[in-house]
Amino acid sequence: MDAPDIHLLSAGTALPGAPVDNAALADRFGMDTLWEQWIDTFVGTRTRHLAVDLKTGEPNVRLTDLCEQAGSRALETAGLTAGDVDLVVLGTSTPDQLMPATVNMVAERLGIDAVATYQLQSGCTGAVQALNMARQLLMAGEHHTALVLGGDVCSKIFDVETDLSALSPEEMVNVALFGDGAGAAVLTTRPQDRSARLVRVLTRLVGLNREPGQVLEWFTKSDRNPDRAASREDYKAIEATVPVMAAEVLDELLDGLGWAADDLDFLLPPQLSGRMTELIVKRMDAPHPTEITCVAETGNTGNALPFLQLERLLPRMTTGDRAVAVAVESSKWIKAGFALERG
Repeated sequence: MDAPDIHLLSAGTALPGAPVDNAALADRFGMDTLWEQWIDTFVGTRTRHLAVDLKTGEPNVRLTDLCEQAGSRALETAGLTAGDVDLVVLGTSTPDQLMPATVNMVAERLGIDAVATYQLQSGCTGAVQALNMARQLLMAGEHHTALVLGGDVCSKIFDVETDLSALSPEEMVNVALFGDGAGAAVLTTRPQDRSARLVRVLTRLVGLNREPGQVLEWFTKSDRNPDRAASREDYKAIEATVPVMAAEVLDELLDGLGWAADDLDFLLPPQLSGRMTELIVKRMDAPHPTEITCVAETGNTGNALPFLQLERLLPRMTTGDRAVAVAVESSKWIKAGFALERG
């Protein structure tokens, strides 16, 4: 029997609190207006949403809270309930805790039970990996409707009392780049009006013999090392490498589907930062599609970003439209993407 087509019914997202602009960020960390101008010029991210109180450093929400909100919105938009879901997959690099798995806490919040659940530990390609895993399981015929989640709360890694002026550039840049958020999508073998067919998903590790571009430590009370940064990023390596990898993903997706760049109606590029996204899109050289970008307003929310883009994309797609999304993870260099077509 032929494998069923997999359809994307809806997307939903959640962002914590009000947007935090660069002036507020600079003021909290005691940086001058030159740092604020540096963010505007070289990072290109204007605002982000944070799951911590900048004044106190106390968390306001957890990843479970954000995923619950996003999942609930996605199900509501699809016209489904928790009882319709028989598979849940979450991609994140910042789970709330090692155990219980965050995906199971989200399922409980949503009233989902007696189903298969999976949690993937990955950076910015984790959402695409989660989509791919759900797609493969749905195609195998054992499940019919999957809730796919992705999100990150990066702000919990940073100490709001940190003196940024004392940090190395690879540590300081993360404070400007990242925001917090979560997203969700509903995949099914049972299409609805205006659903989009998920025609291909690509994920590939290409990090053999390459130094990590980003490192995120997991410290415990017994191994906390104040001389080792909790988070660091080789921004120069990322700036040089990610646009090339993004163009490779786009070409591979198009070649595999027999599509030309001119066939694309929408492009969802990697969302590293406002400035980096501009460089990436230029390198991808797709002539006509409408670009779906949100990072300048949301910050880099990691595994939430593809869903933030999908939530903006789906209402705009009409019959015959084609869209390609690309994601790149710099931690150990993973390239990923997916293609959609509305019938």
